[in-house]
Amino acid sequence: MNLTISGHHLEVTPALREYVLTKLDRVTRHFDQVVDVNVLLTVEKNKEKERRQRAEVTLHVKGRDIFVESSHEDLYAAIDQLMDKLDRQVVRHKDKLQNHHHVSPKRGTAFTEAV
Repeated sequence: MNLTISGHHLEVTPALREYVLTKLDRVTRHFDQVVDVNVLLTVEKNKEKERRQRAEVTLHVKGRDIFVESSHEDLYAAIDQLMDKLDRQVVRHKDKLQNHHHVSPKRGTAFTEAV
């Protein structure tokens, strides 16, 4: 798995990098076929009163790219919301990949085997 964590208008500290890594462990626990992960942490400097922290992630898995973004006043809260959204989308993607059409045995053969 290739992981890229970058910052836009902020420096990615080791504590911030470790926090993102611990949150990504939950996603990789559900789905281990992750090829590439790009995380972008951004501080939008529109006004001093409305400083918004934004986190984005692009997750490349086999057959699909999953993009999620979240923004909040606190960067750690934005990362938490981001990972919750990403976890839901990864579980949904994994669910779509699984074959849910089970072949049921014929009633006659199941009944004769039970007797």
